Amino acid sequence: MKLLVFVSLYLGATASVLQAARPNIILVMTDDQGWGQTGYYDHAALKTPHLDAMAATGLRFDRFHAGAPNCSPTRATVMTGRTNDRTGVENHGFPLRLQEKTLPRALQNAGYTTAHFGKWHLNGFRGPGAPILGSDPLNPGSFGFDEWLSVSNFFDRDPIMSRMGKFEQFEGDSSEIIVDEALKFVRRQSSANKPFFAVIWYGTPHSPFVASDEDLTHFPHLNDSSQNHYGELVAMDRSIGALRKGLRDLKIAENTLVWFNSDNGGLPRIKPDTVGGLRGFKGSVFEGGLRVPCVIEWPVVIKQARITKYPAATVDIFPTIAEIVGLPASALLQPIDGTSIRALFEEEIGPRKKPLGFRHTNRAAFIDNDYKLITQNVGQGGFELYNLANDEKETNDLFDKEPRIAKRMVEQFHEWNVSVNASFVGKDYPEGRVSPGHPESRDWTKSKEYEPYFEAWKIRPEYKRYLIDK
Repeated sequence: MKLLVFVSLYLGATASVLQAARPNIILVMTDDQGWGQTGYYDHAALKTPHLDAMAATGLRFDRFHAGAPNCSPTRATVMTGRTNDRTGVENHGFPLRLQEKTLPRALQNAGYTTAHFGKWHLNGFRGPGAPILGSDPLNPGSFGFDEWLSVSNFFDRDPIMSRMGKFEQFEGDSSEIIVDEALKFVRRQSSANKPFFAVIWYGTPHSPFVASDEDLTHFPHLNDSSQNHYGELVAMDRSIGALRKGLRDLKIAENTLVWFNSDNGGLPRIKPDTVGGLRGFKGSVFEGGLRVPCVIEWPVVIKQARITKYPAATVDIFPTIAEIVGLPASALLQPIDGTSIRALFEEEIGPRKKPLGFRHTNRAAFIDNDYKLITQNVGQGGFELYNLANDEKETNDLFDKEPRIAKRMVEQFHEWNVSVNASFVGKDYPEGRVSPGHPESRDWTKSKEYEPYFEAWKIRPEYKRYLIDK
C-alpha cells in the first residue's frame, strides 16, 4: 500500500514537472503604451482592471525594457533574442532578415503550432497598416508562423487585415478583434490537445487614435486626442479580460504562460502623463522611451504574486522560453543579447549577470543593474551615467563623479558595440549577409502590388495624413 502511494505521488509530481515544462505560450504586446499607463501604477485617468488583475496574480516587472524606443526594432528583439541592429532592423519599417533564427520557427520545430495576430511591422513597410500579401517574402509565415491574421503596421477600428494573404474586413475595436481571433485558434489547439504559441500584437494605442463612443465617456475632461488614445486602452484592457477568461473557460489557464508588455515608451502631448514621470518618451533612450509595463502570468509555476525590480528586457523573451521548452542551443543565433529569466519566476535571483544594451539611430544605452550609461551619438561618444536605483528620472549625471564605474561601463559598451557592428554587416551568417530581395525600407502606398486596394485606405479619414496622393 505504501509503495502504491509513493508511486502515485511520484508519478503525479513527475506529470506536474512535465506539464510545466511544456506550457502553452502567448506573447501580448501593446503599441506605444507608456510605463505609467496602467491602473496598478495609479494613473490619473486610466483604469485597467483586467491588467491589474493579471498583475495581482502574476509576476509584475517594475524595470522591464523594450528592446528599442520604437516598434519594429523591439519586435525584432522578441523574435530573435538579439538587439535590433544585429538583425538589420535599424528603425521602424526596416525588415527582419530571413537569415535570422526566430522564436516561432524554433517552437515549430519543437512541436508547437504557431500563430500571429495583429501588427507585424517586420516586413519593411512604412506608413499606415496594410494587409500583408501572401506573396510577400517577409510575411509572418516566412519566419515560422503556421497561421497569421496580420497587418503591416498600425491599425485601429474596423481594420482590413490579411489572413494568410487573403484580405478580410472586420468591424469593431482592433484589440478585441485580434483577441477574439486568437481565442478561436487557441480553442482549436486545445481541442486537439496540441501545445500552441500565439503572438498577439495590438495596434493600440498607436496613432491615429480612434476609440468607440462608449469608451470615450471614461475621459470627458480630456482633449480629443487624449480621449481617443485612452479610450483605445480601455478596449485593450477589456480584451485582456476576454483572453484570460477564455483560457480559464478552456481549463488551460494554469499551464499557459501569458507574457504582456509594450513595444516602447509612451507618447508626448498625451495628457495625463504616459511615462509615469520618467524622462523622455518614445524615440528616446532615456527610461521614458525604453521602460515599459510588463506582467507574466503562468499559474502552475508563478504561484504567488510578486513585484520585481530585476532589470529585464524583450531580448530575454526568446532565451527564457528556450529554457522552459528545452530548445537546443542551436535554435538561437549567436551572439544573443538576452538571457533566460526562468528562475526569476519562482524567486528573486540577485543581480543581473549580462548587461542590457540598446542601440537605435546612432544613440545607445547600456544598463548594468542599477547603473545606466547613455550616449546620444555612438560614433562621437560623450556619455552620461545614472544610478536608476536612486535616480530613476535620470536627473543626476554621475559620469564625472563615479569615474571607476564610468570607465568600466564605457569599455563594456564599446566591446558590445563592436560585436553589434559585426552582426550588422553579416558576420553571424555563414554565407554572409544576403539581401531580402527589396529595399531596406518601403512604402506600400507606392507599391504596384497594392494598387487594387489603395482606394480602400485612401478614403479612411483617420489615415489621410499618412497617405500620399497619387
